[in-house]
Amino acid sequence: MTHNYPFLDALLRSYPGSIWDYKAEWGWERYQVSGKMFAATCLPGPEHHAYAGHPLLTLKCDPLHAQALRTEYPDIRPGFYMDKTNWISIFLDGSVPEALLRDLCAQSYQLVFSKLTKKMQREIKGE
Repeated sequence: MTHNYPFLDALLRSYPGSIWDYKAEWGWERYQVSGKMFAATCLPGPEHHAYAGHPLLTLKCDPLHAQALRTEYPDIRPGFYMDKTNWISIFLDGSVPEALLRDLCAQSYQLVFSKLTKKMQREIKGE
């Protein structure tokens, strides 16, 4: 599912406490920390017009940053099947720069990780 970004799966799995699973009913590969999703990949079908046929990476994102990204990059859209304010979806067959994609993955993980309890954060960090 990573198409133009073969490093993506390894990157998303490399974050402390990251767990990968596959949600068969949705056809989504999900990446979670402490049961909270921070990233997902999927391939929407033809019934999802604006997203159809594009492999997607969906990430949590600060709302103001998400709005700016969608304005600047046509391959960054509101989150597919997610809250359109706090999530973005990126066309993986598009032209988002690799460095930006890596930054957005890290930011998404950090947004979710920061909402975990301090105890859970310490456990994940091995402290």
